[in-house]
Order: sequence, then structure tokens, then C-alpha cells
Amino acid sequence: MVQASSSQQISSAFDDGRPTVSDLQGADPLAQAAKKHWANDKNSKFKPNAVKTDIYDVLEKEGFRYRSLLILEQLQFLEKYLWPNFSDEATNFHVICIALMVNVKRRECLLNWDLFSSSPVNFSELFRRVLSMSIDRNIPLTIRTHLIMFIISAYQSLDNPLVRKECATLVSIAIWHNLSSEKARNGQLDKYPHLRKAWRASLKRFEAADEAGRGRLRFERSWLYQVILDFIGLMYRPAKDATEQQQTVNYCERFIELMIDLLSQLPTRRYVNFLLQDLHLTTTVKLSPIYSDPANGLLRDLHSLLHRFMTFSIDDHTAVPLNHEDWHQVHCAVLARLQRVSFKHFKDKLTILALSNYGTIGQREELSTHLGLLEVDELKELCKHLDLRVAYPKGISIPLNAEFYMEVLLSVHEKKKNYQEEAAELTILPNENNLFDESLLRHENYDGSKPLGLPKLGLQYLTVGDFLWRSFILYRCETFFSIRKDLEESLKRLQAKLIYPSLQTSFGGFSKMALVIEKPAIVEVAPPKVGEDKPAYVRAEINIDMSRLPDDVRRDWDALRPDDVVFLLAVRGSDKADGPVSRRMDAPLADQYGLKALRTAEVVQILDKDGRVIRDPGQMRGMNSQMRRIHIKLDPAMYRQDEEHTKAGKPDIYESVNVIVRRRGRENNFKPVLESIQELTQSDVPMPTWLEEVFLGYGDPAGAHYKNIRSRPTELDFRDTFVDWTHLVESFPGKVINPPPGADKSIPPPYILSNVHSAAPEQKMAKATKKQRRETVLEPVPDDSICVRTYKLPNMGPYTMDKPRQNHLKFTPAQVEAIVSGTNPGLTVIVGPPGTGKTDVATQIISNLYHNFPQQRTLLIAHSNQALNQLFQKITALGIDERHLLRLGHGEEDLKSDNNYSKQGRVESFMENRARLLAEVDRLAVCLGAPGAHGDSCETADYFNIVYVKPTWAKFEEFLGSGTRSIQEIKAAYPFNDYFSNAPREMFPDSASPDDALEVAMGGYRHIKKIFSELEDIRPFELLRVARDRQNYLLTKEARVVAMTSTHAAMRRHDIAKLGFTYENIVMEEAAQVTEIETFIPFALQKPTSAGELPLQRIILLGDHYQNSPIIQNLALRQHANLEQSLFARFVRLGVPTVSLDQQGRARPSIAQLYSWRYQNLGNLPLLEQQPEYRTANAGFRHEFQFVDVPDFRGKGEEHPQPHFIQNLGEAEYAVALYQYMRLLGYPREKITVLTTYTGQRALIRDVLHRRCAKNPLFGFPGGGVGTVDKYQGEQNDYVILSLVRTSRPGYLRDMRRMTVALSRARLGLYVLGRRTVFESCYELNEVFSRLIASRRTKLELVVGEMWPTQREAGAESPEGTVVMEDVTHLGQYVYEMTVTAVERLKAGGSIAGVIGAATVETPAQEAEEDLLQECSEGDAEREDEGGIEDGEGGAIAMEL
Repeated sequence: MVQASSSQQISSAFDDGRPTVSDLQGADPLAQAAKKHWANDKNSKFKPNAVKTDIYDVLEKEGFRYRSLLILEQLQFLEKYLWPNFSDEATNFHVICIALMVNVKRRECLLNWDLFSSSPVNFSELFRRVLSMSIDRNIPLTIRTHLIMFIISAYQSLDNPLVRKECATLVSIAIWHNLSSEKARNGQLDKYPHLRKAWRASLKRFEAADEAGRGRLRFERSWLYQVILDFIGLMYRPAKDATEQQQTVNYCERFIELMIDLLSQLPTRRYVNFLLQDLHLTTTVKLSPIYSDPANGLLRDLHSLLHRFMTFSIDDHTAVPLNHEDWHQVHCAVLARLQRVSFKHFKDKLTILALSNYGTIGQREELSTHLGLLEVDELKELCKHLDLRVAYPKGISIPLNAEFYMEVLLSVHEKKKNYQEEAAELTILPNENNLFDESLLRHENYDGSKPLGLPKLGLQYLTVGDFLWRSFILYRCETFFSIRKDLEESLKRLQAKLIYPSLQTSFGGFSKMALVIEKPAIVEVAPPKVGEDKPAYVRAEINIDMSRLPDDVRRDWDALRPDDVVFLLAVRGSDKADGPVSRRMDAPLADQYGLKALRTAEVVQILDKDGRVIRDPGQMRGMNSQMRRIHIKLDPAMYRQDEEHTKAGKPDIYESVNVIVRRRGRENNFKPVLESIQELTQSDVPMPTWLEEVFLGYGDPAGAHYKNIRSRPTELDFRDTFVDWTHLVESFPGKVINPPPGADKSIPPPYILSNVHSAAPEQKMAKATKKQRRETVLEPVPDDSICVRTYKLPNMGPYTMDKPRQNHLKFTPAQVEAIVSGTNPGLTVIVGPPGTGKTDVATQIISNLYHNFPQQRTLLIAHSNQALNQLFQKITALGIDERHLLRLGHGEEDLKSDNNYSKQGRVESFMENRARLLAEVDRLAVCLGAPGAHGDSCETADYFNIVYVKPTWAKFEEFLGSGTRSIQEIKAAYPFNDYFSNAPREMFPDSASPDDALEVAMGGYRHIKKIFSELEDIRPFELLRVARDRQNYLLTKEARVVAMTSTHAAMRRHDIAKLGFTYENIVMEEAAQVTEIETFIPFALQKPTSAGELPLQRIILLGDHYQNSPIIQNLALRQHANLEQSLFARFVRLGVPTVSLDQQGRARPSIAQLYSWRYQNLGNLPLLEQQPEYRTANAGFRHEFQFVDVPDFRGKGEEHPQPHFIQNLGEAEYAVALYQYMRLLGYPREKITVLTTYTGQRALIRDVLHRRCAKNPLFGFPGGGVGTVDKYQGEQNDYVILSLVRTSRPGYLRDMRRMTVALSRARLGLYVLGRRTVFESCYELNEVFSRLIASRRTKLELVVGEMWPTQREAGAESPEGTVVMEDVTHLGQYVYEMTVTAVERLKAGGSIAGVIGAATVETPAQEAEEDLLQECSEGDAEREDEGGIEDGEGGAIAMEL
């Protein structure tokens, strides 16, 4: 059992002995060894023996303590000492130390194999040495465990060519030399003829090798077999003591993890799985003494996972996934062979087995009964006839008895559940049992020292179903983890106690998320549906008294919406009188909080005491009634189980329910998301053929690129992508641009581009196998020449609204490449560094698709509502008809637009347009003299169009066709002159040519045609009367660009697919911040076509894998299971072609160089040298950016008031003082953002700001907000103050992705507060901090005599001189004096600009000065009430937190 509560586990994490900067520079023996051998510039010559004496012996003496390994890793032991001095003469201790360092880096998520690329020969030698030592029984088991971990890291990094080369040979077909019999091997080779060719090639390779080569090949084909035998031997070897027993268990757990990793990827699984089956690996583990030890629950979890992968429903050699029917047929074939052998050789005893049906003998119990009739020798003989191994090499002490042979036969022939059946059995709603299951609680103790019995998200997947199954398991674990944390927090705050003598539970605390209630009343239990044994639904009612709740808490409870999930808890206090709930560490985790039962329910509606439904929480304001009745739906399956338990004499759970708990809305959408994933696991999702193998990670990574798509269009209209001919030529460097024959080389846009070799002829392959398709590398189509033609945009009418909106941005060549790729069919992956215009590129792609493919729909996905709204706003600014835009989800209200793009808003817009357009029809009818009520409805308007408008236009066309007409004749004959009499300008001026007049006339008719076209689209909304029907029609028929968040797509997948919604294109913003499963679900929001495929033609992913990855709360799932992996990042690792945007236009070049080195050839747009704001300095600052070294404040640096709640008062005070200084200089507060890396520091800074600035109009609260770096990704501001917080160790800031986000948010000014010694000593941050400090002082340098905005050129020295702030007290004193002076000048009737004598700032009006003076006086009085300003500190610190 897991003993410690989560809060105590987390608290202990802060005492885990992780090294600080002082440890790296102190008297630690390892730190001293570093100074002696490699940390200094002048070190002694490398001495091989020093690795053992100065490092290895110290580590061994400490038992390879992780803290010591971290010290070495942070001292760059591997980079500066071990690897540079490695050779084939290196000692075993040298090899072991390298393996230890690699393991530490992997555990810290810092592993980068590129370090070893400097010497591939040496790496090959290193890898060979690790393999040899891993099977050397003379090496201690602890060391061999670390070596196995090194090999695990290698097999998880097959995207690295250096690693892949060494790993591939160990899992080739040559390992089949170790099978139990040649007959078993030939059986596989006969079944799969293409394998025989590979087998013969392996034999020829061995025969052609010299003696040394043969020795190497023998080692490669025998290593895996030998290490498996060693593992089996360890499982059965008695341990001398508890220490050796634990070492054995640790090794065995890591070994099983390695086998799981090998089986979870097709290239390593193909031959390994048959060898493991031949060795009966799962059977030998299951029968071992270690497996049956109650303490080894983790090993049993790993064994279960290994069994799932060994029996996964896929053909290992053809990679064809097996559906339910295929799976059944395979099992039947195995049973048929058993029956034939049984009838032939054991007719006397197994006749009944031979004649039984498959369904019966496929059951373990039934089969065991039949086989139990055989003796030991007969069981062994039966195994031989079935080609099953019955013997092992000498030295492997496996008891080959009847139990062993029986288990082998049962494991081979019993019916096994496939992944779909296992996923279907897992409940997605938590209860007290599954939420606190031991295997789930084990994850909370994860520190990287042990593996976990969880599937991992890797580089490759066996099938789409495999990916979905892994994602479902992991997402469910993450969901249960977050629910468990929320419930624990609420229960801890409620403080349940038991009152004597009544033995009633009382609650002495309070929680905003939990309320004490009376037992729920079961209102209705519906009878079961046909074929089911659980109720159709169960409804209950809960009464809540909100009279004692604060207003904000009451509003939150009233804001519960239908389908929101709540939790019903039965909580009992401890049995100690007036004592809190037991916190015994040996008690189960649920019991520690007094939790006896947990049930999940969904809200149906909330009513007041009179039974009125509360739809808007605002309607309850001012009402005296504080009673609420919540109608809920209970889980029918769980309710049925509870009924059965009650009938069996157990207490009724619902009688003891006394607490209801809610969760925050964004965190509480787990149920529909899990249902969507679970539903997808149950269906065979047919990926598009062009995408499937790339998605799974096999074949040619460029196979889905548009140049390799055979069906790509021959030409595309790029409309307003190019602003002129020069831009077009510049956008395709190195290519020949061919204008139309006889045309000038400066023809205006729009341009239609066609490639000379745009589409290669279809090559017919006669029934190519999947393997052949994978191994076929498609040759890229040559595209050195581009043909261009143009056309004239048609006149769409005389009104301003008829003019199309166009793009005016001059896209860079890289952006154009991304647009071209996205407009063509296939997979497009766009890497967009900060400020490079990803959103503009996505907008242009959507616009091009809209106009080129009018019958296609585009699905627009983003991770956050903010990013989605930003993209949607830019789309609405282009020439896309608003009728075809739709925004789904609850973030639409934040969209800055006059129009409502939600479903209801779009329907209302259609009906408003209907009235407007019908009025236009009436006006047109009057102008044409057509009697009748033509504008009554869309139907009458259509009749009018057919009977009057079209014949009138046909008559005019006949007039034009009868001969050449003058402008006067055209004007006189034009039938719609009266209708267009209200046009902003004359339609047919006398100066116009006849051709121009004809085009104007056509434009007028196009305007009229559009009226009737829109009315035709509106007509269904006129016929449909129910709002929901109108909204569904809008989604499925009318909308062509549909936008939603990835979360909304996951929540509503079933409903959207059920409506028959179809789409051909997906554009996903922030793709690097979206988990793989959340990226996949939008692919499957529609049903397959009649051909059995999803109709997707384009997938465009935009993101930046060098910035933050998806946020996963559970450390185990984040690091071990890799749940934070995005599909975008995986595609990049696989080598899928990407388009990297290479010019940024956000930040000053001086600021951009802090992070541009992370990207390939990231430059700056020319506008950064042209716009004044980038050319002038930051007023009052010597530098555009600066790192400020903040020392301990009042003897304190970082503090931990709560677990994971880190604060630094000195940096908080410094950040606020710096903000005040900027405001006194005139910087607008909306242009300033304060960022920090921890939520605790954000809370502290906000507290200081509220006390110092919020009520003072001189300062105010930062308009750019105070936030964390993680939440601010995707946003920007002119000036950023950044607090790094940490003073003991870098923490998670060692992850350069987070630092990249932090440094790339500022446009004009960036001021970083931190501890220099902490971050400068970090290897991963060396490059960025060398640029950040860059021969500058680390004390803030201010310029006197300036106000914002200044005229001083960037980089120029101020004639007024500079002043250096020594510390936070100095800065506080400086700001305090400025503030006092500012107030005094205002009182004297002066301006703020005169505070420091600046003459360049415009003086405010007198009235504004007086108002400001009054507010400042009021603010001073309020601050005096709060405690005043401490003059003893020189005014620097106004408050002690």
C-alpha cells in the first residue's frame, strides 16, 4: 500500500536533497574533484584511474545516491570530462559513469544524444561495452540495473541515427537463431515468405564476415537471448538478504520495462515478440517467487502490461491490425491445432477437448479441467507436439513441473481480451475504489527511480487503436489524479470530526468547493433498456442551504450548468472524540481523510425553494431565499451495484452521503472527453491512406508532404497572397517565374500559379504490400519553374461593401512556402518562432482554401480560446463571407467583433439579413414595376427572381449582343438604373469606355444575384422553426470555416459526428501545446466515407516545439509516460518535412538575439530598423534589456510557504519598484506586463501591487497584467519585467523551452530579475545567460533626465548620465523620492513631467492635474490607514508580508 498522503509526499520533495549552487561550489568531495579535474580552465592531464578513485569510489560508498549524481551532472561531468576522454582503452568505471550520467539526464528530461555525435566510432565502442557489461554476472546487480536503464534510454531515442544504428542489430531476424527448435523457426518463415529472404540475407552476412566480424554478429544475435535468460534466472534465484532481494526486484522491473519498450514499436517488435513467446517469458515471470511476493505490486503491473503488448491484436510481420473478427479467427486457428494434436496423440484422455466448441475450451477454467487429466510427462509431450519450448539452458533453475507446462498451455490457448475489450471495461467515473487504487497511487510517489506499469507515448505506435488505447489509459490516470487532488484539498479544509456520544460527523472547517448536505433523495429510477440490467437513468435531488456562504461562493454554486459533474461523498470523522480525521500513514489514503464512499453525478438543473429553474446566477441577486434544490443524475451502473450490496445486508451508501464537491469549470470537462476517447477505442478509425503510416511513425517521413501527393492540383489561385510582381519573384528564390506568353513581366495580382511538373503520373503497383509501401521512398517532384497567369477581379457591385477585403502583408519567402504547402493537399508542419507571423500564415492558408475549393470545409482548432479568437479575428478581416464563419464553444464572447459568430448568433444574423435582403427585393420590384408582395419570404423572392429579374437581364444581354453600343446606349438600356440610384457614385460616368460600362453593368447584376443567392441560403432557416434544427443545419450545411478549441472538439465529438458534419481541411494553431490525443480527436469529428476512409485532404499544424509543451499535472505521466508529448513535436522528431518561419517582427533585434540562437537562421524583418519605436531607447533605462542580480532581501531568498508555492520577496519588491519607476516616467500601464515563473510569486507580486499601486492613480495596476510565463505563451507586450524567483537551484527553468517563452514576450524592453550564480552555472542555460549578461553590469542602470517617450537613439549614451541601483532598497528609495516629488509638484500645480526635469513630455490639462492631485491625496490617506510608508527603510519597503 502507498502510505504517505499526497501533501506530505510533496512536502518531502522539497527536502529531497537536490543540490544547490553552494553545493556545487562548496566542500563536497565531488565538487572538489570537479575543480581538480575539469571545472577550471587549467586542469591536469586526464588520468584514467581518477575516474575510479575520485568519483566512482565516492559514489559507490554513498550507494549511488541520486543527489551526488545530480551534483556531477550539473558540474558537466559528462560533457567536460567523461566523453572528451573516452576511448577504447577506457576502464569499466569510465563506462559505468557515462551510463550513470545519461540516466540522470534522462530522468531530468535533459538527455541529448547529439553530444555523442562528435565521435560515432567511440559511441559504438561505448554501446558495445555497455551491452557486454549488462550480461556480465561478475558486475554487481545495481550497476547492471543502471546499464539496463541506459539501454532503455537508447531504445526510446530511435529517432537519433547514431543510436538507431547500434540498437537495430540487436533486434534483427538473426535473434531467431535462439529459438527452441528449427521447426518453430521454419513455421514462421513458411507462414511469411518474405521473411525467408531476410533470413537468408542474415546467413550470407555472417558467412561473408571475417572472424572478428563473425564474433560481433554472434554477440549481436545472442545478447537479447542471454539477457533474457539472466533475467529468468534472477527471478528464481533465492536472495541472501533483503538488500539483495530489493536489488533483484529493481533489476527485474527495469528489464520488463525494456521488453515492453521493445514490443511497443513495430521495428523492434517484429522479431523480438516471437522470441519472447518461445521463451514463455510471461509464464516464467508469473510462476516466479518474486511475482507472488505481496510487496511487488509494481512488478505485477509491469507483467500485466508486458502480457498486453505480447498479445496485442496486430500481425507482427505485416503490420496489419486485427479487428474483432480477425482476432477471433487467429484464436480459433490456435485452438484447432490443439484439438488436432490432442485427438491424434492423446485420444484416450482428450477426446472431449478435441470435440468441444471453441467458445468452451477458450476459457481458462474449462481448458484447465481438460488438461488436468494429463500427467507431467504427457503435458510435456503435448507441448513438444505444439512446438512449445520445454527446456532451458543449464544454469536456469526453472522448475519444469506440471504447473509450468499447464500454465504454458493455458497462456497460449486461452481467449485473451484485446485492447478494445479492456478499454470498454474501464469506468470513466471515479468512486472510492478506483480513485484510490494502489496502482494509481503508486504514480504519486514517482521520482524516476522506478518504472511504472503504464504504457508510454513514444515515437511510433503499432496501430491507430494502440495509440488510442494508450492515450485512454494515460488520460484517465491524469484525470483521476487531478480529481483526487481536488477532493483531498476539499476534505482537508472541511476538517471532519466525530462528536460523542452521538457519533455524528461534524465539520470544523470550510471549503469553497465543498458543501455539507443532507442525504440525497432518490427521485426516479427508470427501468432498464432492452438487453441491459442497469437502470436507464437514476435521478436524485439534493437540498443546499447557502445562507451562510459568501456571495462569491454562492454565485459559483449557482453557476453550475447542466451536465456539470459533481461528487457525492460519505465522510466520517475519526473515532477519537473531537479529534480530526485520522492521518495515520499506515492507513489507506481514502481512510486518512475519512472518505467512506464516493459517487459521481451530473447536474440536471438547479432550482430555488419554489421550484423555479435558475438559468442565470444573476437572477438570484437580491432574493431572500438561499435554499437551492439541485437535480442530479447518478451513474446507473454504480447505482445497480449499490442496490445489490444493500440487498446483501451492507449499509446503504446514499444514506451516509453528507458532502457535495464541485470542481472549476475548465477542469471539470473530463467526462465527455474520456467518453470520446473511449468511444474511439471501440471503433476502427480509418485514417486517410496518405497519412496513416506517417502518423504511426513508419515509412517515409515525407510521404504525406504535398510534393509526394499524386492528386495535388495542377494550379492554384493565390489571390491576394502576393502584393505585386516583385513580391512574387522574391518569394521563390532560385526558381524561374514564367509570365504568360506575350505578357509583361510586371503583371499585377492576383496570380494563378502552376508548376511545370506539378503532378507526376500515377504509377501502378500491383497490390503492393504495406511493407513495400513503407519502404518506397517517393521521389520529390521537380519544381524549378513556375508558370504564372493572372486575371482581372470581377466587379461585384457599385457599393463599398461589394469590394473584396484583401491582404496587404508582404509575406517572406518562408511564409510563402508555408502558404503554398498548406494550400496544397497533404500534411503541412509549420514551425513558427516567436513573432514570425504564424497566425498571419494560417489566416492566408484558410483564405486560399476558401476561395480555391468552394465545396470544401475547413476546421480551425486551437488550444486556447485566446489563440482561437486572435486567429478568427484575422479571418474575419479577409474576403471570407461572414455567412460561412462559425465559432463553437464558450470563448466566443471574448471575440472582439461587432458580429456574433456563435451558432445562435449566426442564426440570428441570417434572420436579420433575411429582413434586410427581402427589403431590397421589394425595392427592386418597385424599380422594375413588378406588382405583388415579392419580399414576403425567401420563396416569393425566388419566384420574383425567376419571373422578373432573370428575363429582364436576359433581354439586356440580348440588346448588348445585337451590336457595338455606346456608353449612352448602355446606360439608357440598363434595367437597374433606378435600383442603383443610391450608389455612392455614378455608375456610368461619361468618361467611361464602353468596356468599362459593360463591366459596371455586370457588377450591378452580380450584386443582385448575390442577394438572391443569400436568400436561397437563408431559405432553410425560414422553413426550420426549432432553434436547435437551425443551428445544426448551420453547422452541417452552411458553415465552411468552423472554429473551436481542442477541448470543445473532444467534449462534443460524438454530437458533432452524429450530425453528419464533414470537412476536408484541418488547421491547428498552437499544435505544440496540444497533447497527441487532443490533436487526434479533431481528425475524427466525422464519419468515414463510403470508401471507408476519413475524407481529410489537408492537415496544417502550426506551432513551436522550442516553446512550452502541453501541461500535464502528474509528474509520472509527464516524465515516464511522456503524456506531455504533442503530435507536432513527434512529427518533428520523426523527420517529417517542416517549414520554419525565419524572420521575426516582434522584438528589437537586441532582445530577439536572446532566443534566436535556438532556431535555424532566425532573422529580423526590415521594419524593425524602420519603425521609430524600435530605433529609440527605452526612456530612463540605459539598456533595452538587462539582467538584474537580486541578492537576498533581509537575509532571505526563495521561500516555500506551501509545496510548489515558491516566493521571493526581494524580487517581488524589486519588480513593483521597477514598475513604479516606469509609471513615474510616463510609461502607459497597459504597455507593461509583470511575469514570473511560479504562481506563488505571481500571488506575492499581485499582493504588493494591490497594496502599493492599485489605488494610486500615479501607478495603477499593470494593464498588461501580472501572470506566469506558462500562461502568457502566445501573448506579448512592449515592456516586460520578469522575475525568475529561484535562488538555490534553477528548478524547472533548466528546460530551455520555458526560458524561450519567458524571454520572447517583450517587444521593446525586457528586465530580468534573478540570481546570477544560480542560472549562470547551469549548463543548459549557458548560451542564453552569456547573451543576457553580455559584458553588462548585473545592477540596474538607469538614465536620469528622461521621460517616456524619449528621443534618444537605442544604444546611445545619455548626456544626463546614468545611476546604478545597488539593490532593492536603493531602488525603493529612489522611487520613493520620485513619488514624493511628483505629489508635491502636483499639489503646487505643476506637472509630473517636471519631476525629473524632462521637457519632452506634453503637460496634462489643468483639470486632469487637479483630479489626479485629489486622487493621490485620497490614496495617501488610505495607505496611511494600512500602515503608512516605512521611512526607516528609506521608503523602499512599505509592507512586510
